Amino acid sequence: MRIFSGIQPTGRKHLGNYIGAIRQYVQAQERGEAILCIVDLHATTVPYDPAALRRSVLDTAAMLLAAGLDPARCVLFRQGDVAEHPELCWLLCSVTAHGDLNRMHQFKEKSARHELVSAGLFLYPVLQAADVLAYRAEEVPVGADQRQHVELMRDIALRFNERFGETLVVPRHRIPEVGARIMDLQEPERKMSTTDSTEQGTIYVLDQPSAIVKKLKSAVTDSGRDIIRSPEKPGISNLIEVMAVIGETESADVELEFDGAGYGSFKQAVGDAVVEFLAPVRERYAELRGDEAALEAVLGEGAERARVLARETLADVRGRMGVGPPPAAVP
Repeated sequence: MRIFSGIQPTGRKHLGNYIGAIRQYVQAQERGEAILCIVDLHATTVPYDPAALRRSVLDTAAMLLAAGLDPARCVLFRQGDVAEHPELCWLLCSVTAHGDLNRMHQFKEKSARHELVSAGLFLYPVLQAADVLAYRAEEVPVGADQRQHVELMRDIALRFNERFGETLVVPRHRIPEVGARIMDLQEPERKMSTTDSTEQGTIYVLDQPSAIVKKLKSAVTDSGRDIIRSPEKPGISNLIEVMAVIGETESADVELEFDGAGYGSFKQAVGDAVVEFLAPVRERYAELRGDEAALEAVLGEGAERARVLARETLADVRGRMGVGPPPAAVP
């Protein structure tokens, strides 16, 4: 099975990124042919600093490697190194409905935050579809917030195949059952986010242990003391889910284990567990990030392998659409 996913190079990676996405990428190496892309082209759709973008790409590469991605067992590359992505995006625009793009939740949310709403931001989901469809991936590990984008890429693939003939694989999403949405510790009704979360409510993978424990001790809960999930208790429900993910257990088991413990003891236990959970990644990241030449070499080798796969798909798409010279006749 071929598995593809992409990750933004912008911002520091937080606990939600790690649980909902990065760990899935590492696990994909065990389940099939994993292709992982750092999407620097997507990052240009909103205002950004070019030098910061280059640094962030290497930050992200080091983070992925520190988390357990192995270039010998997966294809890890930078999106901007593979020209087939933007070309396929343009070709797929011909089977993408304008109305579908208008309905994308993330476009509405992001466009409301910027004075200049770029055409790139509007076409973001088509490029995302090209990222996946270029590799004929069967599965896309994503967080719950990306469900709509995967549904759109499925529609694009189906529409292309219906119009031009069976060419593209129709992918399916894979969303973790537990930990798909880790919430802000200070505003537990909102998802933990690099751009929209509070600083005190966001646990970053590279946070020092003392900072992690402090943030969890100050996490907003409610006036009770029972460790139980409830729609009326989003703060404690979020901490229970975090503990379940880290302990690889069920939320009900966490409730049972901490029955009668009280919020203070529970927050301390979650803090200790998160510190232990993230420590190996933080330590390995520190070892990797300083060698930028090695990181560039990993991305360059990955791009060469990615081009071989994407080039084949693009040639088939161009041939089906009648774009460019006709395919060479088979003798």
